[in-house]
Amino acid sequence: MYTEFYNLAEKPFQLSPDPGFFYPSSGHKRAMAYLSYGLSLAEGFIIITGEVGAGKTMLVRNLFREFDNGNIVISQLVSTQLDADDTLRTVAAGYGLPHEGLSKATLLSKLETFLQHCKRQGKRVLLVVDEAQNLTPRAVEELRMISNFQMGNQPLLQSFLLGQPEFRNTLQSPEMLQLRQRVIASYHLGPINETETHDYIEFRLSTAGWKGDPKFTDETYKRIFEFTGGIPRKINTLCDRLMVFGMLEEKHVFDLDMVEEVISDLGQEVTHTNSPPVSHAPSISHESETAVYREDFARLERKVEGVEKAINRLLTVLVRKLLPPHLEKVMEKKGRGDEP
Repeated sequence: MYTEFYNLAEKPFQLSPDPGFFYPSSGHKRAMAYLSYGLSLAEGFIIITGEVGAGKTMLVRNLFREFDNGNIVISQLVSTQLDADDTLRTVAAGYGLPHEGLSKATLLSKLETFLQHCKRQGKRVLLVVDEAQNLTPRAVEELRMISNFQMGNQPLLQSFLLGQPEFRNTLQSPEMLQLRQRVIASYHLGPINETETHDYIEFRLSTAGWKGDPKFTDETYKRIFEFTGGIPRKINTLCDRLMVFGMLEEKHVFDLDMVEEVISDLGQEVTHTNSPPVSHAPSISHESETAVYREDFARLERKVEGVEKAINRLLTVLVRKLLPPHLEKVMEKKGRGDEP
């Protein structure tokens, strides 16, 4: 809805990773250089780690977009909390191969035949494993085994493992020795800095057709960076809500107060996890329990007020859009108290 209000061609802060919105921060450019080199070798494992929302999936999709000449076959494994056999079945399913009720030996045979067929057709086969920190050692071993498939001396499969920072610790364990020996490129993707956060926001806006409306003040950019820590997904979430808020309030300049209100709204929508648990132990007085309940109740009231305020803003905009022009002017006069 706000795309129309601000004359944008599309949503600039969508959460789904679209390579068309890839922003080449200094960290992302370095990562692309390492990964491009690894991809050119066409073998082994490429490891990418980073915080949740740092842009790992976006990085890989942009990499594939640059390299894709129609001869790349890609499968993405997302559900990594699987045992070793189920991991193998999921890989086979990702390439459209039969997998239900088949033995491990049969699955491996079908995978190898498929990989050989792709090789004869001049196609490269890539496997992208997301949330790799959840993989069990046995599942990792299965992935390593299928990476050994070759035709002559040519590898048939290359794998990308995307994981959160703790996956780097997992890789250092003794049982990961053989996998570490097959890693040909690795990069840890950190957050973007304050200057890049400013440029990132304007880059995404411009990609969506932005012509300067809305305008962000310098304090707004700074506060967005402080709140999000330079994590792209968090920036997208906050900015998307800020755009909605701006539309509802019919604002064309986003200042610090607006950002603070949106941050407050976001905080009210998340379950508060830091409140002290209510205990019935003798050491907790009745007055203390009552204080805790009052605090929880006050917090709930604030959350309800925030939701009601957001609903009222949205209803106002919808009514204005649905009413004929002459009735809209009447409603505006009543709102100002010009008419009884």
